Formats: sequence, C-alpha cells, structure tokens
Amino acid sequence: MATNDGVSPGLKRTLLALTFVTGVVDATAFLGLGQVFAAMQTGNVIFLGLGTSGAAGAPFLAPAIALLAFVAGGAVAALLADGLGAALAIEALLLGVAALVAATVEVSVGAASAYALIALLALAMGVRNTAVRGLGGPNLATTVLNLTVTGLSTSAPLSVASGGDLATRAAALVAILAGAVAGALMVKSSIALPIATAAAITLAAGFAGLRGGGEDRALSPEPSRPG
Repeated sequence: MATNDGVSPGLKRTLLALTFVTGVVDATAFLGLGQVFAAMQTGNVIFLGLGTSGAAGAPFLAPAIALLAFVAGGAVAALLADGLGAALAIEALLLGVAALVAATVEVSVGAASAYALIALLALAMGVRNTAVRGLGGPNLATTVLNLTVTGLSTSAPLSVASGGDLATRAAALVAILAGAVAGALMVKSSIALPIATAAAITLAAGFAGLRGGGEDRALSPEPSRPG
C-alpha cells in the first residue's frame, strides 16, 4: 500500500537503504581514493573546475573519470527493460568486483588501481541514479539530496508537506549521514570492507524491496518529464 507520497513502504525502505549505501561509497571514495565522489557529481564538477584552473592540490583526472563513468552507468540503466531490479543487481555486481579489486590489489591515491575503483564505483552509482529517478520523488533521490534539504527548509514552515513527507526527508538525511560515518570508520581498516558492505546492503535491499510489494513501481522507472 502506497503512502501519501505514492511510494510503497517496501520501496521506501529500499531507497533509504540505498541512500545509506551512497554515504558509505562516497565516504570511501573521498577518503580512500582521493578527492573524488562516486555518486555526488556536483562535487566532482567543482573539483574538476579547480583542477582545470590549476589550484594547488586540486584533482583533475579522478573527478573526470568519475563523471564519465557515472554518465556511462546512466546510459546502461536507460537500456534496462527490468528497471530497478536489474539495476540493483548490476550495482551489487559492480560493487562486488570493486571490493574484490580492493582486496587483492594495492590501492593508493593516483595509481591505476585507484582510478579503476573510482570508475567501478561511479559506474555503479550512475546505474542506480538513473534507475531510481522519479521513484522516490524529491524525498528519496538516494544520491542527490538537494531537493530533500530544500523540502525540509521551505515546506515545513509553510505547512506544505505532510508529516510523512518531512519524516521521509529527515530519514534520508540521517541515512546518508550514517552511511558516511560508517564508510569513514570502515575505510580505516581497508578500502575493501566498506565497498563489500555496500554491495551486500544493495543486494539485500533489492531483494527486500521487490518482495515487499514495491514491484509495480520499482520495476518500471517513471518516464522523464519534459522541462
């Protein structure tokens, strides 16, 4: 049964779990692979601009690889007939491969191994970002929370959003924050650990969401609206 925002409870839990994964993955990428994000591409565009300008210590190649891989992941997701179910399987597979690489190859910032991991992580996030587009609305985008924060700051005083909307937006912020904290703590032990954890959560969330009654919306992403 869908809630007021049109998202079934099962799908909402899945999207919150994926939002947690975003925090884990981006914390791991930033702390373990250099100044780069796998999911939040706005940050990579800023880093790319700083690198292009020649700012001291600013990266160029890492955010460029992440941007290109993220776009490629989006293109892959757009071709999937099975929507979110297939996309989450691909995401979990890519994260699993990345965890295996991190566990078996020495990874250091600026090395080919780090760039390979950046590409794998950003590819996975690109696949998911396109697959979930429109499923959770502005409350649960899973990778970009600008609209979520805006909704909290503008809707609440005006009583535009329902209590359920505000709770969902708050939960999304807590999920990505908790994921970032978890990722930062795990990466102290190894880069492979948080990535493997993200892969396991993605796989479990996908199965739980599809079994929880969100199949009708989860398997068929909304068509993009013009403008």
